[in-house]
Amino acid sequence: MKVLVMYVDEFGYSPAIKNLESAEEVTEGKKYTDSIVAFIQVEESDEEKTVTSREKKLVNHLKWTARKNNCKKVILHSFAHLSDSKASVEFTKELFDKAEIRLQNAEFTTTQTPFGYFLDLEIKAPGYSLARIWATL
Repeated sequence: MKVLVMYVDEFGYSPAIKNLESAEEVTEGKKYTDSIVAFIQVEESDEEKTVTSREKKLVNHLKWTARKNNCKKVILHSFAHLSDSKASVEFTKELFDKAEIRLQNAEFTTTQTPFGYFLDLEIKAPGYSLARIWATL
């Protein structure tokens, strides 16, 4: 799994192109402030392990990043452009859903960007070291 995490002052999206036929219809965008945005690519090799083990690894990384940025809001964004390898849609979505629940149980405010869409993004992010963290998990 590859993860690019950014602390953002502002983050917004609007749906541009639906690229997964089974995805629910989304027509409205949303905006957030003072958040951690996690651009996540789940890879094929992740499916060799359990969803729970991958979810735990991801959540631990996101919680660490959030603490470093004094932030309690996390946005999960499927971003299949960090690697050539891609996990199945089903595995990826299950991982995202379980990670969101685990974060909420740890008293984080969470959301997911619309799964199965290319999105127009607006990002305003400060320029300091721990505001952008890339990892292979």
